Amino acid sequence: MIIRDIDTDAHAAHEMFQSFEGMEGLPVAAPARKQLSIEGFARSVYPGLLVAITIALAADWLAGHYKAPVMLFSLLFGMTFHFLHEEGRCVAGIEFASKAVLRTGVALLGARITAQQIAALGPVPIAMVVAGVTTTVLIGLLLARVLGLSRSFGTLSGGAVGICGASAALAIASVLPKTKESERDVILAVVVVTGLSTIAMILYPMLVTAIGLDNQRAGFFLGGTIHDVAQVVGAGYTISQKTGDIATYVKLLRVAMLLPVVGTIALVLSRGAGGLKSAKVPLPWFLFGFAALVAMNSLGFLPKAAVDGATDISRWCLVVAIAALGMKTSFKALIAAGWRPIAVMVLETAWIAGLVLAVVEFAT
Repeated sequence: MIIRDIDTDAHAAHEMFQSFEGMEGLPVAAPARKQLSIEGFARSVYPGLLVAITIALAADWLAGHYKAPVMLFSLLFGMTFHFLHEEGRCVAGIEFASKAVLRTGVALLGARITAQQIAALGPVPIAMVVAGVTTTVLIGLLLARVLGLSRSFGTLSGGAVGICGASAALAIASVLPKTKESERDVILAVVVVTGLSTIAMILYPMLVTAIGLDNQRAGFFLGGTIHDVAQVVGAGYTISQKTGDIATYVKLLRVAMLLPVVGTIALVLSRGAGGLKSAKVPLPWFLFGFAALVAMNSLGFLPKAAVDGATDISRWCLVVAIAALGMKTSFKALIAAGWRPIAVMVLETAWIAGLVLAVVEFAT
């Protein structure tokens, strides 16, 4: 598994989107490779991994200085270093960061959530979140078909908008079948969902104030619609402490949907259902880690210091992974994708906002 996380075929190292299939433990047909020692593994990985970490540090500093999304900075900076993934000593480390480091970050997201937090919200927000995530993914599939895009992109974009933005896009992409557009689709989803989430963070608090939602209902709306956790927190606490707390809990409930959604996608793919490529796709191990951390946190086995530490490590892992994914693609490839992927995600965002607002207005 570790070795596969750094392997890239000689031909694939020179191709834009040919190194995604080993992600999250997907089986890859490849010639036999000699086993690396721990020292050999470290020597292979550290140059590219060090570059990804350096980019992540620079992105974090600039994001804090300019109050902008760190994921977007990390992605764009990574893309400027795409040449490092074309060949040379950095390729193995970039592969490792975009696969193993990514898996670790997604698994650690489970430390944020407890069953008690979910139950405390009551049945209406739970039903609202389940309906919002499910229908947004289905809308994504429908829009992708109408606009001539792949079903994989419809699933990826719908999950990113419906669940938790860039983190969900990375997790879902890990179990989708590989195509020549796979990594371009991931980068597109991350860029667009981050931009839309930032716009929502600015506009939605003004919207809930204009239509007169109280603190609780405002929290339901903000937590149920804004894509990324950080933007939900920023929007909620600009209104009030209560709104921020409720919005955060609702958002974490959406994050919890990552487990059933990604697990279902992996199961469907493993059975070759829905016309997708038939393959034996094992359930990614990060889902088990995610579920275990939710259970441990719910039972009180994780002290606050451990939860805070896991949250910080998760954030850093995802920022480093985004930098690595940026280095694996190019601006030229993104421009070639055209306007249709953006249109799909804008319409998905409008759909989930309208659905959640209807629930908030008429069911709470």
